[in-house]
Amino acid sequence: MQIYLPIAEISVSLPILFGLGLMVGILSGMFGVGGGFILTPLLFLIGIPATVAVGTQASLIVASSFSGLQAHLRRKTVDFLMGWLLLAGGLVGSAAGVQLFRYLTTLGQIELIIKLSYVLLLGIIGALMFIEALSAIRRRRAGTRVSTKRKHYKLVHGLPLKMKFRASNIYISAIPPFVIGVAVGALSAVMGVGGGFLMVPAMIYLLGMPTKTVIGTSLFQITFMASFTSVLHAVENQTVDLVLGLLLIIGGVIGAQIGARLGQKLDAEMLRFLLATMVLAISVKVATELLFTPSEIYLLTPLN
Repeated sequence: MQIYLPIAEISVSLPILFGLGLMVGILSGMFGVGGGFILTPLLFLIGIPATVAVGTQASLIVASSFSGLQAHLRRKTVDFLMGWLLLAGGLVGSAAGVQLFRYLTTLGQIELIIKLSYVLLLGIIGALMFIEALSAIRRRRAGTRVSTKRKHYKLVHGLPLKMKFRASNIYISAIPPFVIGVAVGALSAVMGVGGGFLMVPAMIYLLGMPTKTVIGTSLFQITFMASFTSVLHAVENQTVDLVLGLLLIIGGVIGAQIGARLGQKLDAEMLRFLLATMVLAISVKVATELLFTPSEIYLLTPLN
């Protein structure tokens, strides 16, 4: 069954779109990530224009993040002060990213830049995840115990404008959370990623936040930032396809419930290994497509 996507201006199989949302929802439920860094390149592969994929996928991130946030609000594991700081930075970065996205679109380079960025980003992240997962599996088999103490970086914790974050029980400068938010917001706008897969480790290892408040605080920031980014793309660039977004949300909500149950039953190290393998495979697939002659020639100069 085919369904026409008005903004993307193509017809796509309905089961495929639902399946993509379902798969990303399962991954989100299992690993606690928004899934944008996987969903967006998958949309490329089924023929969705890169501009529409980036603009639309935020709708799924908003739905899945908001759903997860509700559970953390009930558990009182959200650091609101930290969340607002991250969000302030995220809004600045997102606004700048959308304007950069618009400028690159006028140059006729946005499709190539987005895909090249994904090849680089997924390649690096996939390789790091793959190495970490293999190391974890080897440590477990060898019976080696790993220290759970977090490292604290003197440069980060020696900055001015210090604040007390009571929910996380830390006393640090407000500058690093704001900068992290800016970086994640810009990535979200230009590349169509939720940013959780970058923000969560930064919050743990750079800011020294306890794990119990990291996920809920990250979801708090992502929910608002992804909503803001989606609205900006709809208004500024007209690249949000509501039909595509709705189908992805339906599949994603169902998949998230399945993923949450699977995540409790399957081996954590093997799950990370499988996710890393899939991320690397997507990176290789997108890179391979870029090696072939494109259907539209990329210009090196603006159109007159």
